[in-house]
Amino acid sequence: MRDFFIRDTLFLRPLEPEDLDLLYQWENDTRLWKNGSTLTPFSRFALRQYLADAQQDIYQARQLRMMIVEKESNKAAGTIDLYDFDPLNGRAGVGILVDENFRKKGHALQALLCMEDYAFSHLKLRQLYAFVPAENIPSRALFEKANYEETAVLRDWISLNRSFTNVIVMQKINK
Repeated sequence: MRDFFIRDTLFLRPLEPEDLDLLYQWENDTRLWKNGSTLTPFSRFALRQYLADAQQDIYQARQLRMMIVEKESNKAAGTIDLYDFDPLNGRAGVGILVDENFRKKGHALQALLCMEDYAFSHLKLRQLYAFVPAENIPSRALFEKANYEETAVLRDWISLNRSFTNVIVMQKINK
């Protein structure tokens, strides 16, 4: 049986209670909020509850978050998520965060390819999509490198520093 969650320099693993401190750091880093929809900080209590609930099956929770772990150091380098999982229509959103200490090592692409392999081969999804702020050039480049297509522009979709910015919808169809 092939392992969907292993690549050359990293592997993906489920969340563990020991991940609480890292998740607390990442979720409450206000510099990252512009790339998602976070409006307020998360408490340790809320994240502890999230970790407890993260053990649910993707069909129950409608999402899956995995830790990206660098093989060489055995340290968590980030997270990758499937969200808005829709088995009826064969699609899910994908989001990724790589800690600034682990960037520019190819981890994001390898993690994305792991998750794609799992989503397309095991979950039998037809497509994955991502909403990428237009100004997030590294994220757009990542999805382009993974053969996602820019299929739409959501104008003035998110508010950043009292002004609005566009979001690019990127899709990959599993043919």
